Amino acid sequence: GNGGQAGLTAIREELGNCTRCRLASGRIQLVFGQGDPDADLMFIGEAPGRDEDIAGEAFVGAAGQLLTKMIGAMGLSREKVFIGNIIKCRPPRNRDPEPEEMSTCGPFIRAQIKAIRPQVIITLGRIAAQDLLATDAPVGRLRGRFHTLRVDDLEIPLMPTYHPAYLLRNEGAKRPVWEDLKQVIALLKEKGIL
Repeated sequence: GNGGQAGLTAIREELGNCTRCRLASGRIQLVFGQGDPDADLMFIGEAPGRDEDIAGEAFVGAAGQLLTKMIGAMGLSREKVFIGNIIKCRPPRNRDPEPEEMSTCGPFIRAQIKAIRPQVIITLGRIAAQDLLATDAPVGRLRGRFHTLRVDDLEIPLMPTYHPAYLLRNEGAKRPVWEDLKQVIALLKEKGIL
């Protein structure tokens, strides 16, 4: 697709110097997400951490470096995908976002999805999967198969998988994540994207 950039620019302007929830008081900067505004594949995580808050970019720390390797293993590059989070500001001490923060920030990632119109979405970790799919099922039960994400008129295949930060602590989770990514690769090939 194209035209994603205009949509993203409008969303960024609407966010402005956002103070809609209390995370604003503790952040260094808002982390909007970055990558190709017309990406076929979108990665969505939970919230920025310390490194991301400093850099102003999503997934730049150790977990981000692992994500870069994952994207490379899929035959893609970070420049060709879009990477964002459900929450745009760092929660203090990297705690889980609270329900009010999720509901306040949630419309913006959904607007980004509508602007980008990706062919496939991969969620990273529990919070992103549960929020977008409106479920409380654990990632271990959600992963391994595609779900359908509906955002207005869009129906997008969504593959939940573990967060790269979890992989850094649990080597054993790398194999299931690769199985998930292989399903996404197959779908992208089927769609003529890879």
